[in-house]
Formats: sequence, C-alpha cells, structure tokens
Amino acid sequence: MSDDDQELGITESKSHNTGEWYAEVVQKAGLADYGPEGMSGFIVTRPRAYAVWERLQGFLDAKFKDTGVQNAYFPLFIPESYLEREKDIVEGFDPEVAWVTEAGNKELEERLAVRPTSESIITPYISQWVRSHRDLPLRVNQWCSVVRWEATETKPFFRTKEFLWQEGHTAHATSEDAWEETMTRLDQYESVYEDLLAMPVLKGQKPDHDKFPGADTTATVEALMPDGKSVQAGTSHHLGQSFAEAFDITYSDEDEEERLAHTTSWGLSWRALGALIMTHSDEQGLVLPPGVAPEQVAVVPIWQEDTKDEVLEYARGVADDLDDAGIRVELDDRDGRNPGFKFNEHELNGVPLRIEIGPHEVEDGELTLVHRPDGESVVEGRDGVVETVCDHFDEVYAKLYAAAEETLDGEVREADDRADILGTLGQHGGYVKAPWCGDEECEEPIKEPMAAEIVMVPFEDDDPLVETDHDETCAICDDDAERTAYFAKSY
Repeated sequence: MSDDDQELGITESKSHNTGEWYAEVVQKAGLADYGPEGMSGFIVTRPRAYAVWERLQGFLDAKFKDTGVQNAYFPLFIPESYLEREKDIVEGFDPEVAWVTEAGNKELEERLAVRPTSESIITPYISQWVRSHRDLPLRVNQWCSVVRWEATETKPFFRTKEFLWQEGHTAHATSEDAWEETMTRLDQYESVYEDLLAMPVLKGQKPDHDKFPGADTTATVEALMPDGKSVQAGTSHHLGQSFAEAFDITYSDEDEEERLAHTTSWGLSWRALGALIMTHSDEQGLVLPPGVAPEQVAVVPIWQEDTKDEVLEYARGVADDLDDAGIRVELDDRDGRNPGFKFNEHELNGVPLRIEIGPHEVEDGELTLVHRPDGESVVEGRDGVVETVCDHFDEVYAKLYAAAEETLDGEVREADDRADILGTLGQHGGYVKAPWCGDEECEEPIKEPMAAEIVMVPFEDDDPLVETDHDETCAICDDDAERTAYFAKSY
C-alpha cells in the first residue's frame, strides 16, 4: 500500500471506537474542520458538507412552500426584554445564551442575546401582522444559525455551539388547526430522513417534563445510531396560546370578536448531517445516498498508453450524457493517480456509484458499475446509460434504507422493571419500551446510573396503554401505567 493510500484510509473501528471513527470520517472525507484555537465547540463547514446541507435544505424548503410557508429573516440579536416576555424561554435557555454587552467602546443599555431560538423575536412581529381571521393561518420560516453555549462535550454536526437550522413559526385560529400544522411539519421531517437520507425514524412526543419551554406538546422524530444512541432528529411544537398571550397575538373573528391565536414552531438542524454520516458510513469512509451526494457518479477510465485515447473518449461521452441529464458526475481522468487510488478516494468521499471503463468495456460497448455501500459490481450496456444509472441509484438507496431499517427493528426491546431497563440498555443500547406512570421522578432511577432518559412517548393513538383495559403498572414505581416510554441514551 502506498503512502497516499495510507493517508486516505480510515484507521478507527466504527463498532469499537465510534466517536473516534466518526471524527476521522468527518475530517478525512473533507466535511469539516475544527474552529480556531480558543473557540472549542465551533466548526468550519467545508464545501462538500455544505453541499449536502444545501440539498437537504432544498428538499425541505420545497415541501414547506408547497404547504403555504414563506421564508423570512429576523435579527441575530434579541433584546433581553423580549426574552423576558416569555419567562419559560429564559428559564429553558439561560445557561446556554451568549450575551452581547458592548458595541465598539460603548456598553449597551440593554443586553442582547445571540439567537438561541427565535420565538421571542419572531412572535412580536407576527402579532403586528395578524389583525383579522383573514390573516390566518400565517406561516413563516427562516434558515439561519443559532448559538447555544453547550457545556457538554461537542461533536461536529451533532452538538456544536453554533449550528445551522431552520425554524418555522405559525399562527392559527384554533388549537385543532395548530395541531394539524404541528403534525404536517413532523411528517415532512420524517420524509427528509426516510425519502432523502434513507433513514427510518420513530415518531412520537416528548414527555411533558422534556417538552419545549412554554409548549403544550413537543412532537419528535428520533433516529437510532449504530452505537445504540438516539438522536432527536427534528421537533415540532404545538405552543398553544402561551406565546400568543405573552406577545398579544390576537385577531378579530368573523363576528368582530377579539380572539387569542394558537401558535406553533418547528425546527430541523444540521444534526441531520451527523446522523446521516454515522448511520451509513463505514470503515472505508463516508457513505451517502444519491439524493444528497455532491458527486453522484465517479467515472474512472482505466487505460494503458496504447488505449488511452479511445478509453478517455468513451468515458467522456458517458460523463457528458450523465451531465446533460442533470446527474452530478465527475470524470476522474487524472494522470498522476492510479485507478486503485481513485477508487479508494471516491469510496472515502461517499460517491454512491462508480463507473469503471477500460479497453474491454470500450470494445464490448459496456460499463462496469460499482455500488458504494457494498462494493457490488454489475456490468451494463452503454446504451441508455442515464436510465441505467437512475435504476442503480434506486438500488443504492434501497440497500442503505434496508440496512438502517434492520438495525432499528433489532434495537427496540421491551422491559417491565427498572433492573430490566438498565440491564438491556447496558448490554444492548437501543430503545427500551416500558410502561410508565407519567411522573418525571420515574425517569431519574434510569437517568442517574445510566445517563439514559425517556426520549419519546408514542402518540396516544399509537400507544396501547392509553384508554385500554391493560392492567399494566409503571416499570419504576408500580403505580398504574398511563403511557409507554421509550428509554435510550442520546446525543
């Protein structure tokens, strides 16, 4: 193996040293660098990772706009007095808020928070824009960054002090309309993971003690990572009327009566990139589904000096056909690298499909296609290359989804008491379903020794313990069980 091949290789084990392996993939696949010295918890997002984020953003933004959402942008800084109008926001985020107290050489008259979330800056303007029932529903979204001065250990994309996300905010005439909005956004988040990122997720709600500050209900999609930890992959909040009351969002109904609006907020961050990287990638490097890959196909011509011209001409024709069809293709005709190096580099970078073209392919009018996830090699005819490649994209996506689904299905287990919950989490990780009385205190006996928590409770329509005759008792305290709790360690 050459020195170049050594540099390309991933040296850490995904199964044994997941954290170190993940960090190595992020850096060697050119996704991110760590921020400047003295700024721990910040990263520099490199173009290849940002290209993945842009494709996720475009997919989700189109869904938003198809369902009545308009994009806007609000200030990065939020006056302290605005935050204080919603006390639950202050209490929920105060330890993580970064404050600006000086500008130039002058001390500010009022502290400005660096946006930890935007309810308290967006809601006052929604209040100004809503006057009549004709103004409802009102839906705005912004793509931006937020800053939360996390005290815990940071990890690129999973947990950083500044991160990219979108946050949507809506106002509605009724609670039912607001709940429908909440679920619409949750369904769209599910679609991002399942249809674009090839990742199955679980849908449910957060327990009341872990919902968004000031919310009536926080709905969540949860994704399971290969190390058995759960990722809160996107949240949608039914805020009820608490924010409308704090910021005076009222409207006149059809009878000219003044009513208080019902609001929602919902967000998905680049944590999705971390979940994507960790779920599909392997010990050869990054693995990406075709829908988000910066380069979907790498065409690698393989020649000897006497066949170079004809092989390159044939390869260029294939690449041109794919490019004309809108497929993101790279023709790797570099002279200074041998084919083995090129194969390893494209595998490291997560290119979903490789097309190898040598003299035999040229002579027979064929192509050799190699799938990134498993190295499967298939010989196909040159004619109809665009349709052939699209069919193989579908196969690559299906392989990725099936593998992730198999992992998730095998990592949901049941338990009936505290010892069983702790033992199962300690031995296997994953999700442990257990009957729960609904009391926050019954999370502590799991959280304290295991650093695990209730990450999700099924919606009432999906929860067999709700309104049934099951004689279930809480796995922790033996009181009557009201809901099913999913316990897990989480990022």
